[in-house]
Parts: sequence; structure tokens; C-alpha cells
Amino acid sequence: MFAPATLITGVLLSLAFGTGVYFATAEAIESDAHARFRGMARAAQYNIDTRIKSYGDILRGAAGLFRINPDTTADQFRQYVDQLDIKRNFPGIVVINYARAVRADALPALNQELRARLLEHGVLRFEPLHPSADRDTYTVLLFIEPLSQDLYEKLGLDLEIRGAVRRELARARDSGVLGSSGTRITLRPGPNQNALALRLPVYRGPLPAASVEERRLAYVGSVGLGFGVTPLVSGVLDEFPVEGVRLILTELTELSREPGEPVPRAILYDSLATDAHPKPAPPPDDSSVFAASLPIEFNDRVWRADFSIAKSALYTRFDMYYPWLAGFAAAMSAALLYALFQTLASSRRNALRMAEEMTRELRASQAKLQASHEKLRLLAAHAEQIKEGERKRIAREIHDDLAQNLLALKIEAELLANRTRGGHRRLHARADATVRQIDVTIRSVRQIINDLRPNVLDLGLSAAVDWQVADFARRTGIECELVDDDGEHRIDDHCATAFFRILQESLNNVARHARATRVRIALQQQADMLTMTIRDNGVGMQPGSRNRHGSFGLVGIEERVGILGGSFSISSGLDSGTTVVVTIPVVSMCVDVGMDFYPGKTSPVAVAA
Repeated sequence: MFAPATLITGVLLSLAFGTGVYFATAEAIESDAHARFRGMARAAQYNIDTRIKSYGDILRGAAGLFRINPDTTADQFRQYVDQLDIKRNFPGIVVINYARAVRADALPALNQELRARLLEHGVLRFEPLHPSADRDTYTVLLFIEPLSQDLYEKLGLDLEIRGAVRRELARARDSGVLGSSGTRITLRPGPNQNALALRLPVYRGPLPAASVEERRLAYVGSVGLGFGVTPLVSGVLDEFPVEGVRLILTELTELSREPGEPVPRAILYDSLATDAHPKPAPPPDDSSVFAASLPIEFNDRVWRADFSIAKSALYTRFDMYYPWLAGFAAAMSAALLYALFQTLASSRRNALRMAEEMTRELRASQAKLQASHEKLRLLAAHAEQIKEGERKRIAREIHDDLAQNLLALKIEAELLANRTRGGHRRLHARADATVRQIDVTIRSVRQIINDLRPNVLDLGLSAAVDWQVADFARRTGIECELVDDDGEHRIDDHCATAFFRILQESLNNVARHARATRVRIALQQQADMLTMTIRDNGVGMQPGSRNRHGSFGLVGIEERVGILGGSFSISSGLDSGTTVVVTIPVVSMCVDVGMDFYPGKTSPVAVAA
């Protein structure tokens, strides 16, 4: 029989060991469930992006219809929309329309055409369009499908009445890309009833549309579609592997508003919003839920998708009971070991000594494995940092040593050329040729220094981008437009260098492959997201060229963005140019990635990972 003190000690030891195993097992299950939830959220993010891109493909097809035949009739347009079967294939789309661009002198004829169409449908009321004193262009809705009774009044609507829409139409007309003012349309009273619109310019088929001037001359109107945010997102949530997930879709880009218009609410969609509770409380910030925030690109605008779900929704019945079973098994094992120790004291001491050694080795192995994982996560960032540092050092040594020696050599050669000008013509010619060759070498050395690491990077990201764009325009003759929000981009040198290298690689791709005449670079920061957009008007990417063997430019850009914890997207089409968009969370990642890793300190990147 055991003594009472020994029995109490054994019970307490068993309970403590079982409790420890319980919490360790519960934490492992929670970590695995969190990883699975983030994977589901990323899949949902990809589905939303794919649906938005499919809407752009529909508009391109409609634009092709009017490009081939600018005189397309309402019946032909209706037949085109009918064959799309949008109710079944694209349930998010509400309407597809076509708006003709006319000047003031063409308004009377357009009014007659609209009046005749409305009379065919039995609509007698029609408000004709009248010329406006402040403008000479009008974009008038001519076709709307599916055309219902409540949409007849939309026929003849001038889209250029609102200044924000007018500016977006002009931008899309000059660039030839999809446009969206971001204006929200309320489909019906209640929450989650927002609708958004996309428009694509239409150019007359036989006319060229390579430059801005040619596009303006060939411009005949635009096709557009309106889609509801709720059916767009609800379909994605229906495909979510588990039930109970909450999605909040927030607009991060500020909308253009007319004077006197109210500021729209930033939240586009909340899956918990109902008529009874139109503004539900935000998700609880505690240990009872999993959460994931991911960026979504919508036509040069940035949305944030916040996914959240109760942890219990991701746990199976086995997951609920497994920590208890593991804790109970551990407690019983401890009790048996303790009983064995009391029965065979000497054998127990040896067994415990061996168990302690094995436990230490196991923990040491686990610690080494964890450290190895952290080092691997830091390896890419550290290697990139070393490479940039080595480039900086080599550039400095070339500047301080080789460049200075070449300058001294040039001075000596110029002295020799001056002294032999009168009496030694052949020697003077050789000396003068040497001076020219040294000049060429000095220019090459300067170019090498700038290729390694331009000194303008020390002045900040905006200055470096400005210099790179100007240098690219000078070297290639391609017209470049730089749009910077003039904000103070608070990022470290490592992140700024990564952004600069991404810009360099993108511009090099434009020069080598795009055959473009114009490039637009935009650098914007919204909230904690820094976004850089490079758009050209070139020939676009050929199918399969992105994954061509031996092509590592885009792979390098993706790796740099992945190290910084951001997102990278590229969109292109034949004869419609290429757009590269890089978005990086500057607060959470750029500062951390730039920090050196010292032994004995915990890396912020490893903690974030």
C-alpha cells in the first residue's frame, strides 16, 4: 500500500501531466484548423477575383460586337445578351447596356431614335435630351438588356451628367481599358443591396486605335454592365467548405463624389447584415474565432475581404474529444509510471533518467527544427538583403577606385594629346583616340554603378521611382507617365529597394516584349497598403508566355512580393496592353523584413509567420 503523501503526490503529478498534454494537443488542433481556414479564405478570394475578371471578358465580347458592326440594332444586341444566358451563367449581373457617344448637334436625331423605340414598347412619356452649355459631348444609354418595365426610363440617360462618371469615361476612352467610377447603386431598400458598374470603350472597327488621338477619333461609345455585390459574394460563400463563415467586404479606395453628395459607407457587403440588423457588430476580437484579411483587386480599386468563423465550426467531434483523450491517456500513463516507480524504486530511477534524456533530446530536436524553419523563412529575405548590400558595396568601390583611376588616366591622356597636337600628328591621333575610349569607359562604369544600385535610392522611394521612369523614357523613347499620390511612404530601405527592383524588371519587360509607345506608372498608398501599378499600351502577353522555359522575370517579381507578404497580379490581352499590380502591407511586413536577424533575438518575421 502507498502512503497517503505518496498517493497525493502521484495523483497531482498525473493531473499536471495530463493537463499539459491536453493544452498541447488542443493548441496543435487549433493551429491546424487556423491553417485550413486561411486556405479556404484564399480560395474564396481567388473565386471572387475570377468572377470579376469574367465580367470584363463579357464586356470585351460586347465591345467586339459593336466594333465589327457599329450599326448594331437593338434586336441584335438582345440576341447577343440572350445567348449569354446571364441568369444561369452569370447570376451576379443585373443588366448589360450600350451607350452611344454623340455631340450636341446629333442630339435631335438621337431623340427621334429613342422616342421611336419607346413607342414600339408602348411608352408614351419621353424626356428629350437638350444641349448643355458647359460641355459638347454626351454618352447616352441606347440599349439595355434584359429590358424590363422599370428600366424604360433609363433609356436616353446621359451618363456624363455626373462629373465623376464623365471623368472615368474619358480616362477609359483614352486608355482603352475597363473603367469604373466606383459609384454604388442601391438595388432595393435594406442592407447588402449595393450594385457596381463596369464600362469598356468601343472603337470603330476599321479605324486604328493605337494612340490616344487615334482612340479619340475612333471612339463611338461604351458597353457596360451592372452587377450586384451580394450575388457575386453569396455564390462564393455557398461554395465555402464549412458553414458559419462571415465575410465583410470593405472598400479601401476613396470614391470620387460630387459637391453635396453624402459619403458612402465603406462596407460593401456583410454576410450577417439583415433587415432587422442592418449594421451587425464587428467580429469579436478574442480567442473564440478565426479571422483572415485578404486584398481583392477591382479595376484599379482595392477591397479588403475580412473572413471570420467560430473555431467550433472547424472542429470535428473527434477534434473536440481528442485533447481530453490525450490528456486522460497522459494522466493514466503518468500514474502507471509513478506506481511502477514506487514498486521498483531503483529501476524507476534509471527509467526516469533515460526518459529525461530522451525528452531533452526531443525538445532540443524540436527547437532545432523550429529554428531551422524560421531560418528558411528568413533565408529568401536575408539572401536578397545580402545581394543588395553587395551591389551597394561593389558600386561604391567601383565609384571610389575604378572611376577615380579612369578620371586620372583621362587627364593624363588629354595632357599628352595637347602636347602632341602640333608636332606629332600620329601620336596626337592615338592620344586623342585614347581620350575618347576612356570617355566611353567612364560612361560604361557610371552605367554599371547605376545598374548595381542607383544613389537616388538613398533619397526615398518616390525619388527613386521618378529617376527610374525618367531614365527609362530617355533610353527607350517610350512616353512615360508617373502618378504619385505625393504621400510620405514610410518604408525601410529594404522594402524600397524591392519596389525599385520590381519597377526595373517590369519596365525591362515592356522594353523587350511589349512594343509599347506609352507606359503609365502609379504609386499609391491607401491605409496600410502600398500599391504600384505599371500599365502599357503594347501588344500584350502571348498565351503561355508567362510560363515559358527560361523566363524568370515574372518569377523574380513574384518571389520579391512573396517575401514582403504582398500580392501580385498581372492582366493582359492581345493588343490591349499589360497591367502589373503589386500591393504590399507596408506596416506589417516591410519594416519587419528589413530588420537584421541576430542570434538570441526573436525575428519579427518568424513571429508574423
